[in-house]
Amino acid sequence: MDSRTAAHVLSQIGALLEVKGGQKFKARAYAGAARSLIALDTDDLAPLVRSGKLADTPGIGPSTLSVLRELVETGESSYLNQLREGIPEGLLELLRVPGLNAAKVQVIHDALGVQTVEDLERVAQNGELAGLPRFGKKTAEKILRGIEIVRRDAHLKRFPAAAVEAHLLLANVVKHPDVTHAEVAGSIRRHNEVVADIDIVAECSSDPAVVAASFARSPGVSESKIRDDPGSVRIRFIDASHLDMHCVSKEDYPVALWRATGSAAHVEEMNVLAQNKGFEVAGNALVRRAGGRVVLKTEDDFFTALDLVPIPPEMREGMGEVEAAARRELPNLVTFDDLRGVLHCHSDYSDGAATIEEMANAAKERGWSYIGISDHSESAFYAGGLKRDKLLRQHEEIDRINAQMNGFRILKGIEADILADGRLDYDAGVLDSFDYVIGSIHSRFSMDGDAMTKRVLAALDDPHLTILAHPTGRLLLTREPYAIDVEAVLEKAAQAGVAVELNADPHRLDLDWRYCRQAKELGVTIEIGPDAHSTAALDNVHFGVGMARKAWLEAGEILNTRSADDIVAFARKRRAT
Repeated sequence: MDSRTAAHVLSQIGALLEVKGGQKFKARAYAGAARSLIALDTDDLAPLVRSGKLADTPGIGPSTLSVLRELVETGESSYLNQLREGIPEGLLELLRVPGLNAAKVQVIHDALGVQTVEDLERVAQNGELAGLPRFGKKTAEKILRGIEIVRRDAHLKRFPAAAVEAHLLLANVVKHPDVTHAEVAGSIRRHNEVVADIDIVAECSSDPAVVAASFARSPGVSESKIRDDPGSVRIRFIDASHLDMHCVSKEDYPVALWRATGSAAHVEEMNVLAQNKGFEVAGNALVRRAGGRVVLKTEDDFFTALDLVPIPPEMREGMGEVEAAARRELPNLVTFDDLRGVLHCHSDYSDGAATIEEMANAAKERGWSYIGISDHSESAFYAGGLKRDKLLRQHEEIDRINAQMNGFRILKGIEADILADGRLDYDAGVLDSFDYVIGSIHSRFSMDGDAMTKRVLAALDDPHLTILAHPTGRLLLTREPYAIDVEAVLEKAAQAGVAVELNADPHRLDLDWRYCRQAKELGVTIEIGPDAHSTAALDNVHFGVGMARKAWLEAGEILNTRSADDIVAFARKRRAT
């Protein structure tokens, strides 16, 4: 029993417990245990069970261990079979529809006999769903939109989940005795916000086709298909993950890595450029048209052989990077080390999980010189928004902690709701008490495009607004952006001197990197905000940096590469106008 198959069983148990309702903690425990198993990446759990080491694995408790013992001994789980009794297979799929939870799925199933996504679509269209108590027409319309998202994005994963999966697979690939080197390629290496499949390129010391075939026979593989390229195989695992495995010789590795990394548009542009320069990309080789293969030791050698500056993987999207590399005009992309602090962070004063001091110490541990605490404003009652007396207590606490800090500063911020008419939550007197103000929309998402745009443009007129947060409101694979004229908002932000956030929460990554590229061209300052509700979530900025690099952003274009004093000065400059 391999760890991936066992993890799939635990994931199914967790999903079924969620459908049954009332056992959320238990469901989360099984989901967590599944993640722990994937990380083990072993072909055989039996030795770990017998030695007792599996019981010592973080995330594996007595209940999950009992299931795993049975899986090792019999290959099946009686608990999973028991949970499946009386529950149609399609109900698990319903949980993936945005707007539905286990309780609602159970109500719809009991009242209307809905068992599949197709059943759900039918009752949402014919009015039956809207007729249920506490549902209504708007809920039915929302669910229909959710079904569209599920169908469109069923094959996609958010970047963090895909990246973790890819590096676990990579760890297994490099264990192969005939693999001398391997790297993750494809959309993960380009740092795309969502990922369809995983690409890995492996340099082999023996026949690449034989090595590729051996991966196709790995435990947990449900099906595989040898591709047209020798040594390439497409693998589908039992948990529906997809791996495109590219096994090549040492001399083919540089070009193979480039080919498997770039988007189709980038690869095509590079092929055209090579031909114009008297070369041809033939399979995984760069060949002179006059005759003779070009010897390449690294991927960078491939670019320099074509008289290009090496193009960073994140930029390889066919959006002008080839021409810029030919002109030696590629930007000096921002890195994580350029950040000097973070500004979009929550504490336990609102809906955060950590104290201000804990958040500050965690930021200091990451090498930053400041953190901004920006809890929710009063109108965000659902998130523990701060009333004025609580604000005073928070500011007093920040002053007290700052007095004890050495070489580190906590800035007083707020995430103020942008109200329906474009006003910021709190009056001018209260807003003046903050070092900076983040403005964001958390309600009335269904406003039409003109109204939503006017709402945000009005907020940009307020001189207290320092940063416009998650400007389109999207939640990747869950909620579409609300209707808004992003170009008009960016133009106004540039005129007003308001920074626009690249929200680094991997569920958001909003502003989209394509719009960030437009913001750069307009001269808009970008802030990379972790939207951290815990100390661990401060690391979200890594995802934001990846998106910023895709958008060609340099350190000087990012607000939080500046000092704490510069942040305060940036905010005060607006208030002085």
